[in-house]
Amino acid sequence: MDEGLQFMINNTMNEKNKQQNENFDSNQKGIRAVVIGSGISGMTAAVKLAQAGAFVTLVSPFPSERSQSVMAAGGINAVLKSCDVGDSVESHIEDTLKGGAYLAGEKAVKGLCSSAEKVIEFLEQVGTVFTVDEKGQPEKRVFGGQSHKRTCFSGSSTGKQIVSGLVMETRRYEAKGLIKRMLWSCFHSALIKDGVCYGVIVFNETTGSLEEIYGDAVIIATGGQNSLFGKTTGSTQCDGYTAGKLFMQGATLKNLEFIQYHPTTLETTQKKMLISEAVRGEGGRLFYLENGKRVYFLEDKYGPKGNLLTRDVLSREIEACGREVFLDISFLEPKEIEKRIPEVKEVCQKYRGIDICKEPIPVSPSVHFFMGGLAVHLNHETNIKNLFAIGECASIYHGANRLGGNSLLSAVYSGMIASEEIIARGPSSGEHPDFSEALQEAQNNLRINTSEESKFPAAYIKDMVSETISKNLGIVRREESLKEGISDIDYYLSVADKISYDNSVMIYEVYSLKGILALAKAVLTCALARCESRGAHFREDFPESKDELKYASIIMYDEGDYRVNLDREMQYEN
Repeated sequence: MDEGLQFMINNTMNEKNKQQNENFDSNQKGIRAVVIGSGISGMTAAVKLAQAGAFVTLVSPFPSERSQSVMAAGGINAVLKSCDVGDSVESHIEDTLKGGAYLAGEKAVKGLCSSAEKVIEFLEQVGTVFTVDEKGQPEKRVFGGQSHKRTCFSGSSTGKQIVSGLVMETRRYEAKGLIKRMLWSCFHSALIKDGVCYGVIVFNETTGSLEEIYGDAVIIATGGQNSLFGKTTGSTQCDGYTAGKLFMQGATLKNLEFIQYHPTTLETTQKKMLISEAVRGEGGRLFYLENGKRVYFLEDKYGPKGNLLTRDVLSREIEACGREVFLDISFLEPKEIEKRIPEVKEVCQKYRGIDICKEPIPVSPSVHFFMGGLAVHLNHETNIKNLFAIGECASIYHGANRLGGNSLLSAVYSGMIASEEIIARGPSSGEHPDFSEALQEAQNNLRINTSEESKFPAAYIKDMVSETISKNLGIVRREESLKEGISDIDYYLSVADKISYDNSVMIYEVYSLKGILALAKAVLTCALARCESRGAHFREDFPESKDELKYASIIMYDEGDYRVNLDREMQYEN
């Protein structure tokens, strides 16, 4: 495109955005909030705030339909009035605490599980369509680590259904002028002074400029850090930069060593495709071949429920067997497969030419979910006043290992809790310190280094980071490899300011590298500090759990120093 024409387009769009901002701001006489991330948790918070009359700026690099939330397949846990005989909220609480190796706080988990029915009601109100039984009640399946069937679902595309409902509800409030979407925009940094957050700086990719957005509260809903590991089941949009940058700005992180591997994924050239736990919930069986015969190794070792153990145990068992493992659901009638897990059938056929009605699925474990993230209190506020975190980027409910079906529940519930807290506080005076110096520093970070002094280009460094993390922070860890990983990341940090870019590189790639590297080192540091095995964290050199370490790991950043604490005094949600 002609440079002059591009300049005119960018300038016109910039003026349009500026006018929209002025109109939006001039109408704000109540609470103002900024939500970074527009997946399920971000949209839930935005909708609940708007319902109370607050004005919300919803910032994201892509439309919600492209968020990782649409990939959530299996379902959402809730004990409803139509629950199985013997099931109860107390049972859900115990399953969640036990699945997380008793590392999550009881108050937090009790709040989550007790509100599950309310969450389902909210989702139905915004248009989520759940699979129902002959009585019109939500049908349920059982997921690993659960004592009863309590996972409500929409086929095997539950996340997609929830996103669709929330998108429509968000649009209603956009039309009312209470929610303003800011698309094609990425988080750059928070505006923090003396432990208080006043807003954010975002990079608008459309205009190529930085913009300050002020508010009474900032909610971070940016998901996990998939791209640290290269090929995973998640979206590479979720790279962990926001958490890493906030960490460098003083936010405390927690439980970063607890990384869940999903035991059943399908290898493709692009990524690891999730084979939903719904397949095993419908009776799918894992096996390997020995002398041409099937060996149902999990059932042989653990009994009839061997295929429905928690994800950490299954992942370690699959890796330990040292053989190609298959998941079989072909014994179900094709019409039942089409009804209950159509997306799994479609994925296997599309990407590997496998007809699951006739043949088993080759599966292997892959990074899937991050129990660690920004440390938050029960109200989802971080250690920085007015800065909240929700969804997968917040560490609170899942302890050392998440139960399948609890991620969607916590995504919606956390958005509700944060919005309730912000509404209860009411609007502030609207005054804020002068952040002109911070904005100038941010502008300096956008400069592209095109010199030939750098040994490696930025893209190469990011590839090496994911290779380092995958190699040294796998399902089984040990001290030597963790130290080796930290040493590698330290080297990348030492050359981060000398990395070369060319003009074809997106500006986001320029300023995000340091934050991603800081998070990578923090994850490895937490894994090294926890000298025990618990939940999703397994140390070959410390294979047993230790009672004295049954606390969350809290890590803080102090001018390049990474400090980890594992003690009761540092626990947040208790």
